[in-house]
Amino acid sequence: MTSETVKPEHAEELERQWEIIKRGTVDMLPEDEFRAKLLRSIQEDRPLRIKQGFDPTAPDIHIGHTVGIRKLKQFQDLGHTVVLIVGDYTTMVGDPSERSATRPQLEYEQILENAATYQAQFFKILDKSKTEIRFNGEWFKEMSFAEVMTLATKFTVARLLERDDFEKRYRRGIPISIHELFYPLMQAYDSVIIKADVEIGATEQRFNLLAGRTIQEAYGVEPQCILTLPLLVGLDGERKMSKSLNNYIGIEESAVEIFGKTMSIPDELILSYFELATDMTLDELASVKKRLEQPDINPMVIKKELGERLVDMYHPAGSGLEARQEFERVFSKKQLPADIPVISTADLDRWELNPDKIYLVGLISKYGLAKSNGEARKLIKAGAVSLNGEKITSDSHEFALPENNEIVLKVGKRRFLKLIR
Repeated sequence: MTSETVKPEHAEELERQWEIIKRGTVDMLPEDEFRAKLLRSIQEDRPLRIKQGFDPTAPDIHIGHTVGIRKLKQFQDLGHTVVLIVGDYTTMVGDPSERSATRPQLEYEQILENAATYQAQFFKILDKSKTEIRFNGEWFKEMSFAEVMTLATKFTVARLLERDDFEKRYRRGIPISIHELFYPLMQAYDSVIIKADVEIGATEQRFNLLAGRTIQEAYGVEPQCILTLPLLVGLDGERKMSKSLNNYIGIEESAVEIFGKTMSIPDELILSYFELATDMTLDELASVKKRLEQPDINPMVIKKELGERLVDMYHPAGSGLEARQEFERVFSKKQLPADIPVISTADLDRWELNPDKIYLVGLISKYGLAKSNGEARKLIKAGAVSLNGEKITSDSHEFALPENNEIVLKVGKRRFLKLIR
């Protein structure tokens, strides 16, 4: 359609939406096709179907996931339809993107448990009434082997080996399982089923997103356009945010935990966290950038503002200030938290721990300050555990709970427990 046939009000709305959609993106491909698809949506008053897939490899969503979810919210606010694909079947394969080895397979029951937490958390950001949630097991469990083989004919091994992660593993002699080769085909077939107009994902997903276009065309579906977003670097300042790397901030974590973790990010990531993980305006971002460039400004001051903002996004208004005050009380003034959990001898009896000879590893694990005895031992050996301020380094340490007195257990920087008789 030529520009002469476009009504002025449609052209104006196209530019308005385009500016919002492209903010913070890396790729919008093919750009001319993307703009044409968006214009047609405006002219026909037909919402675009915007797809993003999530593999529930672990319970809970972290703020790295929210980079994409917040972009989906922008599409929703513009009147488009969001389709979330919960990859119950693709999770059993495991996305090979950015992986140097085959992912361990999860049990299907665990995947469903993880998916349940995802669904509840999506709607901390998205409008539920404007969102479709589909499990790709809906169609994959119904496919015959003949249909799977038909899907496999739509893509070549040479094309699959073009992807950097496969190519590196192949050259190094690291095994690539056949089922991993199916992952991009499965993600692409999701786009066929739901007739996606646009699919979004992180930059590492670029190959999979483009594969979606190829497979849609092979099945006679208009190919989707793709939109990629930057990866949020994790708390370690080096690798992408990931639960498996333990460098994440979970949106379901307590206000104190979210704030405390934010304080641990490297100073050079402050601006990107404001840009990718919050809803700051461009003018606000420009102000933060200018302040960070001033030599007399302590970055910690701005980092605390970031922590407050992130807390308030996922907790009631004002929680960020409270978390900041608690953090400053505990870490700046070296005081104990105001709300340390308390356990008594009755709790110890229930966990089969002798108050006269408490096994420290067992206590840490049973109370949930570590996921397992093994993790508790690692924390102790790393010097991350103390009793009444005294660091414990022996993973066989046992202690008695004194009469008419209390003991404060500290694990890591922010986990405390008070024991009383």
